[in-house]
Amino acid sequence: MTDNNRLATASNDDIAAAVARLAEASASGVPCAPVRDLIGRNDLAAAYAVQAALTQRRLAAGARITGRKIGLTSPAVQRQLGVDQPDFGVLFDDMAYTDGDALPAGRILQPRVEAEIAFLLRTDLADGPLDTAQVRDAIEYGVAALEICGSRIAWWDISLGDTVADNASAGAYVLGTQAHTLGQVEPVDVTMTMSIDGEEVSTGTGADCLGDPVEAVVWLARTARDLGEPLRAGQVVLSGALGPMRPVSPGSTVTATLSGLGAVTVGFSEGAAA
Repeated sequence: MTDNNRLATASNDDIAAAVARLAEASASGVPCAPVRDLIGRNDLAAAYAVQAALTQRRLAAGARITGRKIGLTSPAVQRQLGVDQPDFGVLFDDMAYTDGDALPAGRILQPRVEAEIAFLLRTDLADGPLDTAQVRDAIEYGVAALEICGSRIAWWDISLGDTVADNASAGAYVLGTQAHTLGQVEPVDVTMTMSIDGEEVSTGTGADCLGDPVEAVVWLARTARDLGEPLRAGQVVLSGALGPMRPVSPGSTVTATLSGLGAVTVGFSEGAAA
C-alpha cells in the first residue's frame, strides 16, 4: 500500500502509536481504546496511513490481498458518524470463507454481520475515467455475500478515523455460489433479507447501498487509484451493506437471501480462533 503519512496532519510518532495499539489488539484478542486520541476523528490521510502500515505488516507476515471492502455506504450510518462519504478496507486471503462454512467465533473480535453484493473484477481499474460504464464492464459477476465485521476497538466506540485505521472494521467474508453477470441481475434492484437462527433481523435493497452498489465500486475505484493502489483483475469487492448489520453469537447461523443471487449462509462455532 502507498505511504500517505506525507498527507496527514498527525505526526509520524502518533501514526506509529496507533498502528502499535491496533496491532496489539489484533494479536492479543483484547479490544483496545480508540485511536482518535492519536490521529484525530476525521483525519482521513492519517487514518489511511495507519491502515496502510497495518496492511504492510500483514503482507510481511505472508498474507495475500484478495480485494477490498467498502464501508459506510448507508446514509443512516454516515449521519451517525458525521461523514458524507464511504470508506474502504483491505481483504486478505485468510478472511475468505465459502457458503456453508463454520467460522470459529473467536476468529473475529466483536463480530457483526451484514449482507451485501460481492463483485469479482475481470479487468484492472487503474486507467481511464473509471466511470460507471467502465466499472460495469470490469465486473465479471456478482454473488450474494455476508461480511463479518469486527472491531479491534472496544465496544465499537468508533469515529471515522478509528474505523478507517482499523481496516474499515474488516473481519471475514463469505461468498455465495450463484454467480451472475450484470446482464442477468441488476444490483440496484436486488432485495435482501437476512436472518439469524431463522429470525429475520435485517432487510434492504441495492438502492440502500449508495443508491446503487455499482456506484459504490465507482467511488472505490477512483479512491483506490488516488491512493496509489488501484483495483486489479481477480480481486473481490464487497460493495457495502444492503441493510443494517447485526451482532452475532457463538452457535448462531446467519443466512442472507438476495433476489436473483440466491442465498449465502455461515455458522459460528463455539471454538476459539484457529
